[in-house]
Amino acid sequence: MSEIFSQLFDSRVKARLIKFFMLNDKQEYSFSELVQKNRINAAHINRELGKLAKMRMIITRMRKRRRFFHTNRDFIFYPELRNLVMKSNTMPECRSLSQIKNLGRVKLALISGVFLNYPKGKADLLIVGDELSKAKLKHLLENMEAEVGKEINYSLLSLEEFKYRTDMLDKFIMEFLENPYEEIICKIPNLKEIANRRK
Repeated sequence: MSEIFSQLFDSRVKARLIKFFMLNDKQEYSFSELVQKNRINAAHINRELGKLAKMRMIITRMRKRRRFFHTNRDFIFYPELRNLVMKSNTMPECRSLSQIKNLGRVKLALISGVFLNYPKGKADLLIVGDELSKAKLKHLLENMEAEVGKEINYSLLSLEEFKYRTDMLDKFIMEFLENPYEEIICKIPNLKEIANRRK
């Protein structure tokens, strides 16, 4: 048992895979899906998958001559590992957050949900801005999802739409601002006042 534990955290690639399988423990994935979603070199991911399968943290099966992988929920450390992953704050580990400023004229970028270990969050990411690059956003989201190990639930608004929705006390915006969040970019000076309008 101690040998299995010591093998769990010996590389960044393995740590990312463990997080991915713990957060997505009800689905199975092909090898190509794991490479794409985790953005890890195929050779590295293949080696680590072999180790995880050997210790029975994941289960491998063949279907139509393709390998599929899924989390072994009977793995000896499954409850503790999942609990550890669920409790972790992924914000410090997500280096891609610093790239939000490169999307265009970003006025506001707020994170909640998966980034702050707040499962009740209305969204994981709220971005307000104009002339934003959809191609860069797609690439950024793929990188973020690889880093946090889960699909990012995001909302994208123009500045005009944000102002209109806050003037109307839009339920989604108000609840997002009333719940825990962190500012990545904030060029809207009266944000705290907006959040207090419903109170």
